[in-house]
Amino acid sequence: MPDQKARLVVRQERVFTAPAERVFAMFTEPDELATWWGPRGFTTPEVRLDPRVGGRYRFTMQPPDGEAFHLSGEYLEVQPPDRLEFTFRWDEPVPDDRETVVVLSMDYRDGATSVSLWQGDFATEERLELHQEGWAESLDKLELRLGRG
Repeated sequence: MPDQKARLVVRQERVFTAPAERVFAMFTEPDELATWWGPRGFTTPEVRLDPRVGGRYRFTMQPPDGEAFHLSGEYLEVQPPDRLEFTFRWDEPVPDDRETVVVLSMDYRDGATSVSLWQGDFATEERLELHQEGWAESLDKLELRLGRG
């Protein structure tokens, strides 16, 4: 088994003042997800989701400048409102991209939902950093969205 510290994975945790069902819906309902997905300045003009084991998803992401691009994947585990696992791949990959797996675990306590996010393994530090920043900014946008109710 490889050294866990040597693996190129994103690990983030965030606490949202919202019930787990609401947080889970923000990841599994297209109209909700489109309101917050993507780094600062990005929009998500098209979201197609089939959140069931074996179901697929595809997003169109629009950066502030430049051409739109796409990501897609397949749901591996769907356990509302506690856990969501899916593959993640860029439809127009660069050479260092590879399909990764995203795992989201949600735990509701004392009026707040703790979300643990894990994504990996990445091929390079550069791709890892891109995703770390993207998730951090996306989760900031989700926090703002949940704060508005």
